[in-house]
Amino acid sequence: MTDHISSTPSPQPDLNRNRLPTLFEVLSRRTLPPVDLFSFYIYMRDQQRSVDYLDFWLDVAQHMSLCRHYVRELRRSVLVSTPEPEKRSNRSSAILEGLGDMSHPAAGPSMYATEKERDQDAQMSAFLREDRGGTHDSPQSSNGARGRPSPGIGSSRDITSDSNSPAHTVARQDIRASAERILYTFLLPGAEREITLPGSITQDVMTAIEEFGRDDPEVFDVAKDYVFQAMERDAFPGFLRMKALGNLIPPTLIMRLIIGLLSVFGGFWTAFVLIFLNESRKTRLWLILPFTIGVYCLASYQYSLDPILALVGFSEYTPFNFSRVREPYVRRLLAQRAFMVLTVTVLIDAALCVLFVLVPGKRL
Repeated sequence: MTDHISSTPSPQPDLNRNRLPTLFEVLSRRTLPPVDLFSFYIYMRDQQRSVDYLDFWLDVAQHMSLCRHYVRELRRSVLVSTPEPEKRSNRSSAILEGLGDMSHPAAGPSMYATEKERDQDAQMSAFLREDRGGTHDSPQSSNGARGRPSPGIGSSRDITSDSNSPAHTVARQDIRASAERILYTFLLPGAEREITLPGSITQDVMTAIEEFGRDDPEVFDVAKDYVFQAMERDAFPGFLRMKALGNLIPPTLIMRLIIGLLSVFGGFWTAFVLIFLNESRKTRLWLILPFTIGVYCLASYQYSLDPILALVGFSEYTPFNFSRVREPYVRRLLAQRAFMVLTVTVLIDAALCVLFVLVPGKRL
């Protein structure tokens, strides 16, 4: 799954965005690390343990992309009057000719679509419902490919973009296989990666696919919107807190908490020993080492932020693996928080060192 995300062509990110991104922008691949889709996928997998919901969303979005490839190729053949291997109804041809280029993102939920985009998607679904009884191949795949799957059958993830390239050929049975794979993987009771949806939504999808033979994208619209709203409500705020306001992940934070507590405890223990041995203030200056390490680690834990890493522009996405912060607004936000964390660290560290260095010693 991560290979698919990293190799997928993405729209041009908005480098002038002066705010945190929305979930829609992340899913549409309009953001840069550390708030990109790859980072969100890792967060859902490792922190939320609910990556199946994101995989369902991505599979449905790619099912939409698959349908667009198929319809776009047929529309192109109609516009250039390419002979079809089988004759369609006048209604299907009229719908096909009336469709636009369908260039808007396939990843968007219905509530984010414009009226024109919703109209195009509705017309495409209407055409696929009209066309579902046929077994039409795309114009490019019809020569010698009839009756057998194209290379992408059963794995709609191979179709990764809305490119107009003739290399992206889709057969009609690919769409059916894609819809059934989503149903059997995520929605059927006891499925391999079953996700929890309201019973009425799951039942409606099962009925539409299994009883009515539908495979158009509208079949999944309600389920897709429900999953989007669940991720937006339950997972995305935590993702932004971790990646836009911090640059460390929970396992590293726990390690820093342990190191910080041990260092501070060691600093206090050493300080009292040196005081009661009446050691010189020059000797007690070495207390700056355990106190600095301890306060720095505890401040990093408290704010989920390593200020030095933030200032040099890095963020952790798996234990001890770092990526460069490329989202401009997030980079500025992390730098501001880094200066604040460093200020707190220096003040607390200085206060502890001054207290235990300047206090008069007394040998017991």
